[in-house]
Amino acid sequence: MKRVLVLVLFLLAGCSAGKDAVSQGSSFSFVAPGGKVDITYPVAERQTAPALSADDLMNEGKQLSTKDFAGKVVVLNLWGQWCGPCRSEAPELEKAYQETKASGVQMLGIDVKDPDRSAAQDFMRDRGLTYPSLYDPAGRSLLQLSGYPRNVIPSTIVLDKQHRVAAVYLRELLASDITPLLRTLAAE
Repeated sequence: MKRVLVLVLFLLAGCSAGKDAVSQGSSFSFVAPGGKVDITYPVAERQTAPALSADDLMNEGKQLSTKDFAGKVVVLNLWGQWCGPCRSEAPELEKAYQETKASGVQMLGIDVKDPDRSAAQDFMRDRGLTYPSLYDPAGRSLLQLSGYPRNVIPSTIVLDKQHRVAAVYLRELLASDITPLLRTLAAE
């Protein structure tokens, strides 16, 4: 209950920081306008996301970073094998990835709150996920995203080719929800 109260207070405080979903400054700082769960940013309002990195979930000892995908649209999806909505969302994101990867889109999962790496690896194998995931059980990589609600799982952050935040989804997605945006961003 304490976490929920802290999150609500945090989000309310964030909402008062500006008129839209981006506070002023040169790097991305998340502010949820009016409790929206789908937030898109016009090109002129996009802010650069900091590089996120952590262990590669499927290749222990190897590091993955958003920097590895320079010049690509990057879809960051926060998930956990324990998360019911993630179980239905993951195949949808794989479908979106297969439909857009040839045009320069990279899906990158961020597995959080999974202390058992093997359970998360099984989740990916069982669903036939071909895109990589960062293994970040403590959610430390997300500390780089100022104000981002790390407890909202699943959630998705879409970066354009310059790795500026183009959209944020604080809910479960279908391929049809995200594929049109990915095609538009890949064509920019």
